[in-house]
Amino acid sequence: MEISAVKVPLYSASRERLGEIDLAGAVFGREGNESLVHDAVRMQLANRRRGTAATKTKGFISGGGRKPWRQKGTGRARAGSTRSPLWRHGGTIFGPLPRDYSYQIPKKAWRSALCVALSDRAKNGKLVVVESLELPEAKTKAASQFLKALGLGHALLVVGEDDALFGRAARNLAAHKVLSVEGLNVYDVLNYDELLMTTKVARALEARLAGGGR
Repeated sequence: MEISAVKVPLYSASRERLGEIDLAGAVFGREGNESLVHDAVRMQLANRRRGTAATKTKGFISGGGRKPWRQKGTGRARAGSTRSPLWRHGGTIFGPLPRDYSYQIPKKAWRSALCVALSDRAKNGKLVVVESLELPEAKTKAASQFLKALGLGHALLVVGEDDALFGRAARNLAAHKVLSVEGLNVYDVLNYDELLMTTKVARALEARLAGGGR
């Protein structure tokens, strides 16, 4: 069943509202699937884990080669090594060791989760599309004024190849994050209150996600 197009407000480079733009329903008009989005976010967070936590088992503790005392006759509990986990400064039982936490969900599931996240922003009026991201000068102050004029306080800024100057100007803004089209992901879309992109970027996402690309 084909999903009807979604209408989203369109703004000019001077931040004036021009009307609305029709975006593909298959990408920006998906119904919510919370479990799928949850799986995608869990995968992303797991892939970000360094997995470097480590403890020493008794095999990695120095010393302990000699039996502390003879087996019988001392009145004390038998002991074979000072490296035993029961001893102070001994090894650790079942402690964390370096490991790889990363895993992948199917590409089709990832694409669907990203479409659901984009659709949520479009449905709730949190997706802002502009004709271009041209600035009078490539400075952080100009980028900040541009975003304030659009009413964006905590936005994810998705930029294309033509928006390199804007990306460099906005990347130092603490309240916002700049991402390329290729780097767009479920976690960041949901982690920011608003989503900003140009019409060209929106069309690129339609071609990429509706066409089966990751």
